[in-house]
Amino acid sequence: MARMLAPRKMSRRRLVLLLASLLLVVPVVFSLTRFGFLSSTPATPLKSERKAENKPLTRSEVPPDADLDHDGIPDAAELRSFNDRENFRHWFTWIAEMQFYKLSSEWNAEQRDCAGLVRFAWRESLRKHDRAWYQRMGENYDPVAADVSIDLTSEPLHEKLFRTMPGNYSPRDVGEGKFSEFADAQTLKMFNATFVGRDRQQAQPGDLLFFHQPWVQKFPYHVMIFLGEPRLANENAHDWVVYHTGSSPQDAGEVKKVRLSVLDQHPNKRWRPLPSNPNFLGFFRLKIFNQQVTE
Repeated sequence: MARMLAPRKMSRRRLVLLLASLLLVVPVVFSLTRFGFLSSTPATPLKSERKAENKPLTRSEVPPDADLDHDGIPDAAELRSFNDRENFRHWFTWIAEMQFYKLSSEWNAEQRDCAGLVRFAWRESLRKHDRAWYQRMGENYDPVAADVSIDLTSEPLHEKLFRTMPGNYSPRDVGEGKFSEFADAQTLKMFNATFVGRDRQQAQPGDLLFFHQPWVQKFPYHVMIFLGEPRLANENAHDWVVYHTGSSPQDAGEVKKVRLSVLDQHPNKRWRPLPSNPNFLGFFRLKIFNQQVTE
């Protein structure tokens, strides 16, 4: 009886060993195939792997309504190539600087204040700069750069460029009023820009400077645009800013263009853009300069 059972025991043992071998081999083959070792075509890294390696995703890899950097701004509304960022900087600073020399009639008189200058230059930088645009803006506007690849007709924001509430971006945000065509200086700082530093050596053209005067109840925040080297009357200096002084029922205010070195000596110390001034909040960079995604 024992001899009759022996062959069966041997076959079962072999079967168990065979199954165990298959369990070991299959995952190895799957891994080799997945990463391209058994394929005639090179393997493509997964999106999660590219992100872990800090490699930016390309435009075609970005899912609709993505916010990969979790900054609250949809990636589709960000300037995701070097050329786009540089072109926007040229337009943004040039349009803002031009308001010092002659206010454009396209800038709504009711929105002429410090934040209004930022909104106006930002919006006009995203338009198509065709012949009709130059005619609307007025004289002396030059084609300083190519147009960026996104414009005010782009999904999903259209002209509601400015985030007004905290949180990551969701496709529901525009419909729920979390983006608007309007943003005051505080909203620009909190939801549409990121802190760079208080040292002006860190600033790039198009960055924003913020001041905070907590005792001013209605408009405690003030914003300026850093030009760096302006296109006109630069005096061989690279520390120029442009800003609107703000308006009131008695005074429409004005646009000023001045060097930081001059503001350093402002008679009122709270307006000096120095790290030692607690009212100076520092330099901030627009979130649309995000570099998470490339072309």
